[in-house]
Amino acid sequence: MDWTRAKVLVTGGAGFLGSNLCHALAERGAKVTALDGFLFGGGANPANLDGCQVELVRADIREGDLRPLCEGVDVIFNLAAQTSHMGGQRDPLADIAVNAVAQVRLIQAAREAAPHAVVVHASTRQFYGRPIRLPVDETHPVAPPDANGVSKFAGEQYWMIEHRTAGRPVVSLRLTNCYGPRLRIRDARQTFLGIWIRCVLEGRPFEVWGGSQLRDMAYVDDVTQAFLRAASTPACHGNVYNLGGSPPASLLEIAELTVREAGGGAHFTTREFPQDRAAIDIGSYHADDSAFRAATGWAPEVSLQEGIARSLDWYRTRLAAYL
Repeated sequence: MDWTRAKVLVTGGAGFLGSNLCHALAERGAKVTALDGFLFGGGANPANLDGCQVELVRADIREGDLRPLCEGVDVIFNLAAQTSHMGGQRDPLADIAVNAVAQVRLIQAAREAAPHAVVVHASTRQFYGRPIRLPVDETHPVAPPDANGVSKFAGEQYWMIEHRTAGRPVVSLRLTNCYGPRLRIRDARQTFLGIWIRCVLEGRPFEVWGGSQLRDMAYVDDVTQAFLRAASTPACHGNVYNLGGSPPASLLEIAELTVREAGGGAHFTTREFPQDRAAIDIGSYHADDSAFRAATGWAPEVSLQEGIARSLDWYRTRLAAYL
């Protein structure tokens, strides 16, 4: 795809993944509109778009007028979401409003204003639940362990219905744990690694819950490349794909690597899962993303060690803006 000619809408554009995508698109010459409601507890941060030549629209996807934002766009990267698992458990109605109902609002607006636009939807591995086999491919049963998994699955399926009934080119990427620059690190609402990064840079201890669970962490630059490939590869349209990252590592291994790359000044303790979190923990997970690799030629390029080192270096000079 010739991005220099593309008009692009990025929902959730001031968040972690959305802002990195905005930077990449702007660098390629695309005309980018970033939509973000800056919802409380989310990943949006004005600092995420510093130096990025995009139009930022502050509006809530649940309430804003979406039609003008969709007018004539070529590609919609749809990353607006409520991603907190505990947030979804505590307030499932708010969770559904963002992850399902608002998706229907966007679909309706795009039908009217951008009927031929390609849509790449950010989905999640969460709704597979506790894996019955590893690695997890796209045929694995869906058994969401929490309200957030239910709402995210509903949102994805509304988009896939739009492909099946209206012929829109839609791709859904079911993401694993993503990390890197512009991640929310003030707490653990986006991912456990966020609060670990904050703690090691502040020289404070952090906790590892469990420790033996496996994760295939995906560095944000690799994820960004996957989104761009998905949009520009017609063979992907109409499909859902798992997206993984580095070879799986245990939480203990990731914690040890984070401390080591930070210079060894911090430390961590292990503990059992709190009862409310244990009920929705999925155990070990890593993705079989061979289908997406075969369709696009994509493969992650950043190792876990390099990705953590890059992340720590990036935040060292920007820590205040993310606390």
